Amino acid sequence: MHAVERERTILSILGKRGFVSIRELDRQLTASPATLRRDLDRLEIAGRIVRVHGGAKMPGAAMRSPQGVRVSENKERNTAAEAAIGKAAARLCSPGESIIMDAGSATLQMCPHLEGLHLEVVTNSLDIVSALLAQSTTRISMPAGALYRKQNILLSPFNDDGTSHYFASKVFVGAASVSPLGLMQTDLILLQAERRLMARASQIIILVDSAKFRSPIGEAVCPLSASMTVITDDAISDPHAKFVEGSGARLITVSIT
Repeated sequence: MHAVERERTILSILGKRGFVSIRELDRQLTASPATLRRDLDRLEIAGRIVRVHGGAKMPGAAMRSPQGVRVSENKERNTAAEAAIGKAAARLCSPGESIIMDAGSATLQMCPHLEGLHLEVVTNSLDIVSALLAQSTTRISMPAGALYRKQNILLSPFNDDGTSHYFASKVFVGAASVSPLGLMQTDLILLQAERRLMARASQIIILVDSAKFRSPIGEAVCPLSASMTVITDDAISDPHAKFVEGSGARLITVSIT
């Protein structure tokens, strides 16, 4: 691909998203990182883009907020199912271990059941931090990033958000939906953050109520696999349960009656 074509592609991506990382360009374009950096340098000199650490953004563009509602609003939906799912997830935690908790209404429901386990918790959610503050034996760490007030979370569009310094035995994550494509997310920044968190743990545990099993929404974070555990409520349909089990993932269903 010639430089002009690469620059056109870069500008097209930025026009849709406002920000693009070098890593993402490396995946999409047949050029070396050094070549891509030179492309970005030329575009910046021409006033078409602004270079930022790890990538580039459009001039005058602020980093957009992730889509979706704040956890405090989402808590009103499927409360009984998520409370049961959160309690079941907490039972998988062993005393003294390190875990990662992604932001979400289901993961938030784990917090009351972690008291006394002496856990090391890494989370990007201020709601989860607030829920754990009263637990004097629960140690809490957060990755770096910008505060997105609507969702009450810290997120970074860059790769160096500090998560590479952590390692956990388990990571607990939610999803916008679960489909034959796997775990789905509706926002690119959220998707990248979840991938970074999931890469830092031995076991991936997915917390989703049965309503999340539907046609694909957004982009795939990752496919389901034998290294995962899916916790959902007992309203999950037989075809969806068979799909999870067919992927090799462990399926745990909880009663909400």
